[in-house]
Amino acid sequence: MKKGFDLSRRNFLKTGAVAVGTAAFLSTVNLNPSFAAASQTGTAGKQARVSIPSLSVYSQPWDESRIVYQAFRDDLLNVYYEVESDHGPGYNPYWYRVWGGYIHSGHVQLVDTRLNQVDHSVVGAPAPGRLGEVTVPYTQAKLRNKNGGWRNVYRLYYESVHWVVGVETGPDGRAWYRLKDEFFDLDSLDYFIPADHMRIIQPSELTPIASDVPWHEKRIEIKIGLQQLTAYERDKIVLRTSVSTGLQKKPPKGEIPTATPTGTFNIQNKMPSKHMGDGNLTDDPNAYELPGVPWVGFFEPETGVAFHGTYWHRNWGITMSRGCVNMRNDEAKWLYRWTTPRAAELKIDTIGLGTQVIVS
Repeated sequence: MKKGFDLSRRNFLKTGAVAVGTAAFLSTVNLNPSFAAASQTGTAGKQARVSIPSLSVYSQPWDESRIVYQAFRDDLLNVYYEVESDHGPGYNPYWYRVWGGYIHSGHVQLVDTRLNQVDHSVVGAPAPGRLGEVTVPYTQAKLRNKNGGWRNVYRLYYESVHWVVGVETGPDGRAWYRLKDEFFDLDSLDYFIPADHMRIIQPSELTPIASDVPWHEKRIEIKIGLQQLTAYERDKIVLRTSVSTGLQKKPPKGEIPTATPTGTFNIQNKMPSKHMGDGNLTDDPNAYELPGVPWVGFFEPETGVAFHGTYWHRNWGITMSRGCVNMRNDEAKWLYRWTTPRAAELKIDTIGLGTQVIVS
């Protein structure tokens, strides 16, 4: 995480907080003697959104080959196929074939572009509104000024999740959704995005999973050395996946440790959408502002450590965060539904003693 994260972590003690996860690689076919395999499943036809300030495109799928050109944050690169490289890196050997060369998969987000019909059921919905998911690579949110003008604030990214509280006419004369950011209390700080850039999440998508299993017979085990999360029902494994936990480094004096704390915990608060960052209203994509982090389950209350989905990296199997357990978005959503406390459908957060989490 970037500078300013500690403030957000401390804010969780008052409001809820924190950080990072996204998708498995499937079937393979032989590519050539130098590189192990190419996957035609799940990547062909997608685009890769660059999620860091600069990303090198290499002539071959390894980082000692010739750099062909640079791509920059939020550039969209067409993905032809996926490659598992013999040159690694070992924790994440997957690369994407793009125009002119190859990019490593770790610092991109695979995205689609799906436009949606306006859902007017959000008008008059009970507080806090309806949940919506961004379905385009990114969309530019705007804040309406008191004088009636508009200014850019955050970029909202693919698969981020937000509270929708209304439909209004946007600056281009089309229907825009009004979004309530749980980080802010004032209605004057609600911001807007084009309605066709977001789909409204249906209640059926959030029904609890395995609700017949007693809460005390579910548990989550996180192995930091393996960078692995396993969910159990009694002694039966129901999910096992690679994750990214906190960076194992000594923090500067006075700052919160970045390593994921070890021990036995319980989930204590669940939020389907969490704004993580400094709370600055800015259109700087390099600022530490992450609105709409999805499917968050806090289990360590002192510093606000949680598992959650992510839309800013795919480096599963290596430490990446400042304490949290970063997961793939779809797996974080599954875990959110599976764990207790049972999340209320229309509630910003659900508090209660829930599923046991063992970190070692």
